[in-house]
Amino acid sequence: MPALILLALVGFAAQLVDGSLGMAYGVTSSTLLLAIGTNPAAASATVHLSEIGTTLVSGISHWKFGNVDWKVVLRVGVPGAIGSFLGATVLSRLATDAAAPLMSTVLLALGVYILVRFTLFGLRKDRLHLPLRKRFLAPLGLVAGFVDATGGGGWGPVGTPALLASGRLEPRKVIGSIDTSEFLVALAASLGFLLTLGSQGIDFVWVAALLIGGIAAAPLAAWLVRHLPPRILGSAVGGIIVLTNTRTLVRSDAVGLKGTPAEGLILGALALVWIAAIAWSVRAYRAERAVEREAAQALTTDLAELDDETAAPVATPTA
Repeated sequence: MPALILLALVGFAAQLVDGSLGMAYGVTSSTLLLAIGTNPAAASATVHLSEIGTTLVSGISHWKFGNVDWKVVLRVGVPGAIGSFLGATVLSRLATDAAAPLMSTVLLALGVYILVRFTLFGLRKDRLHLPLRKRFLAPLGLVAGFVDATGGGGWGPVGTPALLASGRLEPRKVIGSIDTSEFLVALAASLGFLLTLGSQGIDFVWVAALLIGGIAAAPLAAWLVRHLPPRILGSAVGGIIVLTNTRTLVRSDAVGLKGTPAEGLILGALALVWIAAIAWSVRAYRAERAVEREAAQALTTDLAELDDETAAPVATPTA
């Protein structure tokens, strides 16, 4: 029972992050399942089965709050479903010894990307409302879907930054559209795993625990997307993913550093980098907010002066 409660809390936290940041449900959940020794293909299958429910509720919640662009959902989601089905088939055919380091490497790369992206650059907003092209969305969906299935997560870490970097869709609609289209990706990946693995290694009680936690968080995350600072959240989540998957890799037979001083040094150095990244993000966020407040105050002052000039009486010439 404690393990199921923990899984439900992980599902809640992962969906809270995913729904407000547009990424990290699969990466966070898969990282935990790998850390406790779950078969990589079974871990990815468990996460994607739970995501069928969480992404459905999340999509509906984002739609209710006006965070969804349905053209983007279809243009990126359908190729994403194809890519995720192919990725599930590939991962299911790999031996566990080969799949575990591969999956951790993919997750580590995604974690580094999230950490660097949100710590150093934040969100781009200078090209909002320009049209997104099919020739950009279709390949993006195909690649992101494949990475998502083989890495146990990746739809958001690949898709969300790419759409944000384009600057052509406001951040809340990027996050809402990516979360909504992920339903198609999760459904296709789950079918791929079930056709190749059957139910082997999949604990449906674990699926239910992740699902319950995720469904509980989805409406709250859709509301929070307008209020949480994505820069700080991205740095925090990226650091957790980097630390956990680095630990998995250094302890693998391929690296062979388990229990050595080098393991502690590597993880300690990464922890310091992570703390510094969060501190940097907090400082940058406060600086951005200060600039926004100054701009708002300047605008208010200018408008007040304009109103005073307009309201001033006009002197009439005397005869």
